[in-house]
Amino acid sequence: MLPPDTSGIQLSPDEIARFSRHLILPEVGMEGQKRLKAASVLCVGTGGLGSPLLLYLAAAGVGRLGIVDFDVVDHSNLQRQVIHGTSWVGKPKIESARARILEINPHCQVDLYDTALSSENALEIIRPYDIVCDGTDNFPTRYLVNDACVLLGKPNVYGSIFRFEGQATVFNLDAASPNYRDLFPEPPPPGMVPSCAEGGVVGVLPGIIGVIQATEAVKIITGIGTTLSGRLLLFDALGMKFRELKLRPSPERPVIDRLIDYQQFCGVGGTAPGQEEAGAVESISVVELKALLDGDRSGLVLLDVRNPPEAEIAAIPGAVLVPLDQIESGEAIERVRQLVAGKRLLVHCKLGGRSAKALIALKRHGIDGTNVAGGINAWSEEVDPGVARY
Repeated sequence: MLPPDTSGIQLSPDEIARFSRHLILPEVGMEGQKRLKAASVLCVGTGGLGSPLLLYLAAAGVGRLGIVDFDVVDHSNLQRQVIHGTSWVGKPKIESARARILEINPHCQVDLYDTALSSENALEIIRPYDIVCDGTDNFPTRYLVNDACVLLGKPNVYGSIFRFEGQATVFNLDAASPNYRDLFPEPPPPGMVPSCAEGGVVGVLPGIIGVIQATEAVKIITGIGTTLSGRLLLFDALGMKFRELKLRPSPERPVIDRLIDYQQFCGVGGTAPGQEEAGAVESISVVELKALLDGDRSGLVLLDVRNPPEAEIAAIPGAVLVPLDQIESGEAIERVRQLVAGKRLLVHCKLGGRSAKALIALKRHGIDGTNVAGGINAWSEEVDPGVARY
């Protein structure tokens, strides 16, 4: 129930001192702080969005925080996932997050769910919480979170980020509110939207969007202000501009009466990033590539379809850089045709997804080739550890 029932909730002297800047706000006051202490929020994901979300909800005095994640901290996370530190690399993100939360607010109860959210466990995990904050980075889980929130009548505070742009809103605030299916009635084709691992993201962006999500959660709990329900807030970091779009429930929106197979619904079949596209073309492993390169290379062309900044980080010796966008636009087709005349074409990227897309595009122009499964990431892991991973 929102606002939470505050009967029997008391603030200790430490809490009064800790939250004094809230208590002197007329809009919050003692009652608002008690609501925060009585409230429970589930955060799905402890990545770029989940990090600032959890930090600020803990600092605000939310009494119970649930965290769903099964990943471990990686060096590449630290550029934006500010709840984690270097000493936690290789350890579970949920453990890292709990340690930091309790440093900020030792009065907070922290529940950990070291698992992937699924149709089998979502309702059970979400049911005890007042609000769900979606900090995920993939379409299947976003649809799952949305549908579970609709079935359970829980507000869903949504955010997403990519490169320099982000968006945020509140779904399912009440029975008349829009939900995620009003924004995206159908998922995009698999691989159409690159992940942050392939497309990149400026480190401060998830901080901005995550704090907006935390602000919305605090407002919902305390009953103050106007939420983003019915409005999609769009943020452009390069132009430092905010704008908003109206969101309304669609009369054609399907009735949500159960949870489904969301991997199948989104057409990804549970595969890892890049595997769906890679499965559509002939592939070889990086170990097989190494054997080919160690032999007579005169009959081979190794094409690197990553972006130039990525090639500056790391490269496989002898690879020719032709970015994917130049292949898909048709700009580089003749150049590739000349490069591979009479030779065997091998194509790689970071993980194997973009190189598979490049081969599919090239095949439409009569150019055949072989994908390097796992890309330069696998090359670094299995062939040459001296090649930097990013």
